[in-house]
This record gives sequence, C-alpha cells and structure tokens, in this order.
Amino acid sequence: MNHYILAIDQGTTSSRALLFNHAGDICGVAQQEFPQYFPQDGWVEHSPADLWQTVLDSCREVLLQQQVDASQLTAIGITNQRETTLIWDRKTGAPVYNAIVWQDRRTSGQCQAMKAQGLEPRVAEKTGLLLDPYFSATKISWLLDEVPGVRDRAMRGELAFGTVDSWLLWCLTDGQQHRTDATNASRTLLFNIHSQQWDDELLELFDIPASLLPEVMDTAAEFGETAEDYLGAAVPVCAMAGDQQAALFGQTCFEPGMAKSTYGTGCFVMLNTGDQILQSRSRLLTTVAYRLAGQPTYALEGSIFVAGAAVQWLRDGLKLIAGAGETELLATQTDPDHGVYLVPAFTGLGAPYWDPDARGAIFGLTRDTGIKEIVTAGLQSVCYQTKDLQKAMESDGVRLGTLRVDGGMAVNNWLLQCLADVLDAQVERPDVIETTAQGIAWLAGLQAGVYASLDELKGHWRCARAFSPVMSKADRDGFYAGWLKAVSRVKEGG
Repeated sequence: MNHYILAIDQGTTSSRALLFNHAGDICGVAQQEFPQYFPQDGWVEHSPADLWQTVLDSCREVLLQQQVDASQLTAIGITNQRETTLIWDRKTGAPVYNAIVWQDRRTSGQCQAMKAQGLEPRVAEKTGLLLDPYFSATKISWLLDEVPGVRDRAMRGELAFGTVDSWLLWCLTDGQQHRTDATNASRTLLFNIHSQQWDDELLELFDIPASLLPEVMDTAAEFGETAEDYLGAAVPVCAMAGDQQAALFGQTCFEPGMAKSTYGTGCFVMLNTGDQILQSRSRLLTTVAYRLAGQPTYALEGSIFVAGAAVQWLRDGLKLIAGAGETELLATQTDPDHGVYLVPAFTGLGAPYWDPDARGAIFGLTRDTGIKEIVTAGLQSVCYQTKDLQKAMESDGVRLGTLRVDGGMAVNNWLLQCLADVLDAQVERPDVIETTAQGIAWLAGLQAGVYASLDELKGHWRCARAFSPVMSKADRDGFYAGWLKAVSRVKEGG
C-alpha cells in the first residue's frame, strides 16, 4: 500500500490540499477559493468558518479524487497565510469576530502612536519586526478593545488567540491542541526571537493577556492528531510553518546566503542568515526561517503586499484581461520603453517603505497607452518591488546574486526574464513550483522519519529553467529610476 503526506496550504484567497508520495512527487491537488471582505477602506477580513471548511473540503476532495484512504497518510503538514489573526472561545470554538487578514491596515493609527513614543527600536530588537499593522499584535489589541466583551472574556481565560495554523490545528483536533510553531510566532510582535519565547514586556506593551497565547513548538514536531471523523482516521500533524518559511524550506535554501522569492498574492523575498540574527538597517525584517530540534535558523525578509493581487485587480477590477495567463503574451507585444508605471499600493507600501497610507496609482499615461501597456506595467511593478528589496539587502551587507522563485506568477517566462534583467541576477525556477506545499510536506516527512536529513532533501530539488540578465545597465538604471520617481509620488506627503 502506498503512503502519502498531506500538505494543507491555507492561503489568502484559497485553501489547497496536496498529496505527496514519499519520493516528494505531487500526486493530487484540490483547491477552493473563499470570499474576501472589505468592510472599510484598508480593512481586509476572512470568515473563520470559510478558512476551516475550505481546508476540510479540499482535504476530503483530494483523498477522494486519488482514492487514498486516510489510513495511508503518514503525516499532515500545515502551512498558512501569516499574521492573520483570530480569537475564539476555548469551549465552543466560536470566533469572536472575523479573521483580520495580514493585509489589513486598520491599526495604522496605533502603530504610528507607538512609534511616536519611541517604542519601535525596543520592539525591533526583540522581535526583528517593525511597528506595522501587518503584524498580529495590534490586530489582537483591536479585537480586545473594539469587540464588546472580548477583553473581559480574555482576562477570564475563556478565549484563545491564533494565527491561521493554530486555528486549523484547533479545528482538526476538535479543540484538543492550541499550538503554533516558531515561524508563525515570530510574526506576531509578541515573540522574542532571541529567547524563543513569548515576551512578557511585549505582552504588557500591547496590553495582551498571556492566557490567550498558544504553545510554541519546533517547526517539525508532534502537534497532535486529527479527530477521526474529519478524514476517516486519526492522522498526526507533524509540521506547521508560515507560508514563506515553508517556501524557503521547499527551495532547500538551507545555507546562509541562499534566497527565494514567492510570487503569490504578495511577494516575499527571504534570505537565510543561518544562526545569525541580522538586524536590518534598511527596514527589512528578521524572522525565524525554521526551528528544528530546538535550534532556530534565521532569515532576512522583505515583504511586498501586492504582486499577484495586481494581476487579479487588472482582471477583476479593471476587466482588462480574462485570466492571468494572458499577461505573458501581452507583455511580449509591448515596447519595453512604454513609459507607464503602475504602483500597486492598494493597501499601503510594504518593505522597505512601510507606508500604510500610500495608495496605488498609474503614471505615464498617454493617448497611445492601451491595455497591454497597463498590464505590462503591472508585471514590471513586481520586478521593481523585488529590486527595492534587493537594494535594501545590499545596504545591509548581503548581495542577492541568485534567486530561486516560486508561486503562481513563476510560470510566466516573460516576468522571470524581466526579473533577471531588473535585478541583474540569475533567477532559477524549480521543476516543482509548489514549493510552499512541498516545504511543509518535507518538514512533516522529516518529523515522521520519511526523510533522514536536510542533505537528503537537497538532492530532491531540481532547477527546471534559469534566466540570466541580458538588459543593458543603462536601460536597467533608467527604468528603475522611473519606478522610484513613481513611488515617491504615492508615498504619504510625496
């Protein structure tokens, strides 16, 4: 009988379940989208019930589709959209409010006030993060203060906080396990990345009771077993990791200096710094890449809020295209020097600007501008934003010379050539671009004893295609200067 690892990949716009055999091959995929809620400008929410139900349905669907019995599952790994914040009742499991999504900017006022008090350097020293609405702590504060009765219930120990991984584990184990892993904990603004523990000073600073918090585990660990009813057998959950950390692992970036970039809803560049906590001078983030056998590996990360979401907007908002697949052909038909810049600051600007109040704009429109120029500018914005992160890493003393890429946009050859040109770097696409799911499957397999070591996993990674820069330095510098000018005009006060 064949045995499999089930990877749950809970993302910002959809939930997916992927079956991997022990050789690391994908044997089946099921996916379900769910609604996004935008109650006010800059607010983004998900229904907790949607997150759970689409995960459960996707898991059941992929098992049925491949005629695999749950008893054939060696392990489950969970990877998830990070920073998204939920609070629920410990007895009933009922959420107190919708999940507040990582993109949400409602707490920008609180972050600005805390910065004005001079608190950011201390917070950054402990967490590796900045005071920004992106992270979980101010979202928790908002739920405690703005939803009637929630703070009182939390003080009585009746409620549980979790990022999406914790919520799914809670649901899968029928409320038996309230846990997270070190990668997700490191994105909350409440976790001390030096001591690898929740930090009392930070809890006091954000006025959050410790009773809300989950237990922090290694990235590969015994998280608990699923309740039998859900999949037909009790299956051990052997790994949990934030999606970007799982992708870094799936790209086998195990050595310091290795980097990956994931192009999904947002774009996330992560560079392994080994056992070194590198405090960025360029407003990049220091985060836990993974923690195995109690030993953390750290990473430097730059987060861009809008990448694939810009293409989604071109499709659904402007209706310029019917599907993302059209973008590559349109871009190949466009003069590189078309002069249009699209700055997709729909929910503010991420690294290295961290301007929550910036808003999107299109510059350089003329009577000659058509659909293909605007679509191409949308793709180029992804490359220019990655260049922003590369420049920030360089000023922190790290040169990003080779970049392993994954995510839905990585299938676009034009985009990856443009990326290589703009970065003046080698861009490598693996034969399996589902690296987020692959990474969590490998982590679960490590814990379950399917794989013996990181060295064994390195042998499974293969480059399908590499893209080398061909653009002249003059063109590269000229196009990027135009981008920086466009960004300066959307920034607050710009």
